[in-house]
Formats: sequence, C-alpha cells, structure tokens
Amino acid sequence: MTIPIQNIYYLLCYAWDKLQEGEVVSVSPEECPTTADLLARVLENGVTHLLKRGLDRNYIEEEEETSSLRGKFDVTTTIKRNLLRQSRVFCVIDSLSYDVTHNQIIKATLRNLLRCQDLDRHRRDRLLRLYRRLHDVSEVKLTPQIFDSVQLHRNNAWYGFLLQVCRLIYENLLINEATGESRFRDFLRDEKQMASLFEKFVRNFYRREQSTFQVKSETISWQEVEATQDDLCYLPSMRTDISLDSDSRKIVIDTKYYAKCLQSYYDHHSIHSGNLYQLFAYLKNFQINDQRQIEGVLLYPTVGTSLSLRYEIQGHKMSIVTLDLNTSWQDIRKQLLGLLTSTPASIKEIVKEPCDNF
Repeated sequence: MTIPIQNIYYLLCYAWDKLQEGEVVSVSPEECPTTADLLARVLENGVTHLLKRGLDRNYIEEEEETSSLRGKFDVTTTIKRNLLRQSRVFCVIDSLSYDVTHNQIIKATLRNLLRCQDLDRHRRDRLLRLYRRLHDVSEVKLTPQIFDSVQLHRNNAWYGFLLQVCRLIYENLLINEATGESRFRDFLRDEKQMASLFEKFVRNFYRREQSTFQVKSETISWQEVEATQDDLCYLPSMRTDISLDSDSRKIVIDTKYYAKCLQSYYDHHSIHSGNLYQLFAYLKNFQINDQRQIEGVLLYPTVGTSLSLRYEIQGHKMSIVTLDLNTSWQDIRKQLLGLLTSTPASIKEIVKEPCDNF
C-alpha cells in the first residue's frame, strides 16, 4: 500500500494522541522519502526542540565514601566497611541530574540510528551532533522494559511524543550484532503493527474531530446465554475497536488492515466472512438491552479495491467501507467524518443465494 509520508506522520500523531507536539516537525516527501528518514527527521527536530527548552532533570541517589558528611549518613555501611578508622563515612546523596531514563532512551536511539545504513551522511552528521550534546547522559541498552519504566508528569509530558518515536524506531531497527550496522524495517509492511496503528488512529481521530458522539472501546457481554459458569469461561471475549455513542445512535466501527480487503473463492469475491460475522455478533448482543439505532461499520484502508457497501441485515444497518490513505489529508478527514453523517439512498438487503460464500 502506498501512503504519502505526510499521511504516515498524521496517522502516527493521531494514534499516539500527540497532535500538538507533532506540529513542531514539518515533513515533506523531498526531506523524508522513506519511513526511516521520516522517523529520523522527527527525532532530530524533536531533540533539537527539547534541547532548546532544556533537558529534563531529576534527583537520583548517588553513593560515595567521603571525608565530609554529605546527604544521608549510612551508619550500617560505614561500620561494615570500617570507614571511621580512615576518617571517612559512607553517604547517600540526592543529586539533580540529566541522567534520567527518558534521556537515556533518547541517547540510545540516536546511537542506534547513527549505525543505520538507510540514512544519508548529512542526516547522520546532524544526529551525531545531537548525540554528543547528551554527554551527561549514560549509555543504556534498549529493552521493552526500559520503555515501560518511564514515568512522565505534566512538566515533562512533551517527552511522551519523542519516546513514542524512539519506541517505533527500536521495534523496527534491525541491528546486526556481528557488524553493529542496522537497517530499518518498513513497518508499513507489517500488518500486525499497521492494524494496531490504524485502529488507534481512527479512534483518536473521532475523539478529536467531532463532538456529537462519545468515543470509546468497550467490552460486550454475551446476552441470553444459558450455560454453567465453567462453560461460560470458554466463550470468546468481545471488545469493540471503536464505539460511538449519542442519545439516538450507536455506531460500532471495526477496523481491519489486510493486504486484500476481499476474500476470493474461485472467481467470486466477497467480504471477509469472519469480519462480517464478528461485527454482526457485536450488533446483536448490543441490541438486546439498547433501544437506540445500532449500526456497524467495517473499515479497511484502500488496497487496490475501493468499497462502499451498505446492507441491512435483520434490522441492523451495516457498512463495509474503504478509507483511501493515498490522498490529501483533507480528503481523509472528509471520508471519516462522512461515515457518521452519510445516509445511503437505498439499502442492499442480504438474502441467501447459492453464490454466497461466507
């Protein structure tokens, strides 16, 4: 699938819910011909902006043997080491330092990018200058755990955007342990990553860009089921990707990200049966205790085939729609908002026919 660089950046900013921070960086196809260039440029501009604002600092504990009392006097360690005979004591000192986890992650990401063969020399030179300016920050090896350990607050919340960029780079930068060189794996080809990104993008888009509906993801309980408690444990859980609620309507949007949005059976093409069954199950179980109009949407990105199908199945309006990501951002916005307001002139009724292959 071909997605313009600017649109990739919009997808990321919405998915991370970091639109304001994302406005700091301007991207264009000329400056960022690949996703590797895009993320490197975002990190470069973001760190430059961060250095102008001032790196975050925090108090960290340092332990040292000293001849003068500083910080907290550790009596137990002083006695164990017999330091008093040497006229020394063991102290624990709280020092204000730049050597905090979020700065360590940024420095480690810059270091890894410097080895990336997919970046041109000029960009690597600029990244190297930024890396050298973080001389007060320790070197660490990146792991999923170190990302999870970061705790941000209101005063350093801007780091959240850069750490999302760093994590995406970490997850897609393939490092050769023998040579130390690295190459960037294009995450656009990873259906699992893109499915998660696409879902978060659509959900946060609706949270920000409209005020008619409340937006959430919610768990659905199986309704009118008779079974023992042990047997109920084996029923699969149902959770919506996006639920839009207003006083009169409920729209359930299930996002999918496939190389092909239709399944094939010999020469016949049809909607992915599992996707349609899943959405229909959501609507049926919602309808039991809800008197509002319950609608469903299967939303795919455009992959060669554009779809705008409308059905009414047992009283439930269902749409199967593709979103064209290879167009201007204004058109993408219009397409998404149009899903909430469009009312088709005619509804196609699904009937059982021999050619159905669901």
